[in-house]
Order: sequence, then structure tokens, then C-alpha cells
Amino acid sequence: MANQIATKMLFTLAISLLLVSSSIASSDVPFIVAHKKATLSSLKSGTERVSVSIDIFNQGSSTAYDVTLVDDHWPQDMFNGVSGNTSRSWERLDAGGLLSHSFELEGKVKGLFYGSPAVITFRIPTKAALQEAYSTPILPLDVLAEKPPVQKLEWKLLAKYGSLISVISIVVLFLYLLVTPSKSGAAKKRR
Repeated sequence: MANQIATKMLFTLAISLLLVSSSIASSDVPFIVAHKKATLSSLKSGTERVSVSIDIFNQGSSTAYDVTLVDDHWPQDMFNGVSGNTSRSWERLDAGGLLSHSFELEGKVKGLFYGSPAVITFRIPTKAALQEAYSTPILPLDVLAEKPPVQKLEWKLLAKYGSLISVISIVVLFLYLLVTPSKSGAAKKRR
């Protein structure tokens, strides 16, 4: 008897959670997804530039208003601003829309830098409080690190000797097939 009551309560709870989750999922609100990407590029002068790009997507079903991006977690004692700003504002981001922002920094200090996610604030017409979203974090950046030179395959050598190597390989394979006895031939000789 107690088992049946517990089963009915559990079933009722599951149905009510299903109804509540479906009503939340179908509600008319923006859903902000932000992707932050940082890449290092070495310059001939011995300095390194950090190119940061942030893409903000609205995957929700309504428009987000007063969208503000702030990415001010770049210490001034480690980086100089080269181009662009670390913050930006837009009037709106429509449902299914995309906003992009990028800026460049120059590394001043050698070392490993762990970046923080960018903060995106936006307003929903049905709520008075500002909503907040965070971008994806970036991988640690090894600024001004001494990287050993990478030995790349010389394309000139490949272009010059590639065809010769392939012809020699085919000839060696053919000779190997001629010299080695086949298993079916060895079986016929035993009979």
C-alpha cells in the first residue's frame, strides 16, 4: 500500500516537473551564448600580440536590449592596448542574431596568463534587473615564451624527390611480390 502511494507521488512529481520545464523552455526570453577566443602572434620586433575576439549569440526566442560586453581582466602591467577597446555596447541583439567584437593587445611581460571570461549584461523587457551572461574562458597564454623552432617538412625536397621515392617504392614492392612464394603455390607442390 505504501509502495503504491510512493509510486503515485513520484509519478505526480515527474509530471509536474515535465510541465514546469516545458513552460520554462518555451518562455519568451533571450538566451545569450558568448565565445571568447585569444590567439598569440609573434612579431619580428620580438614582441607578441594577443588578438581577442568575442562572438555573442542570442539563441533565445526574443530580443535582448542594452547589450554590454566588458572584458577588462587584462592587467595593464602585462598588456598594452594596441587597437580596439575591451568593452563595447549595442542597443539590441535580436533572436538568432550575432554580435562580434575584437581587440588587440601587446604583451609586455614574459609569463603564463590565465584569462577570465568576459561579462555580458543585457536587459529583458519583462524584468527590471539586468541579466548577466559569461563567455567561455580562454586557454592559458604563454606570453613572450621562448618556443623552440618547429622543424617543418621541406616542401622543396618533397617536390624534388617525391616522385622518385614513389617510383622506387613501387619497384621494390613489385620485386618483393615476385621473389616471395605464394601460399597457394606452396600448397600445390606438397600434393
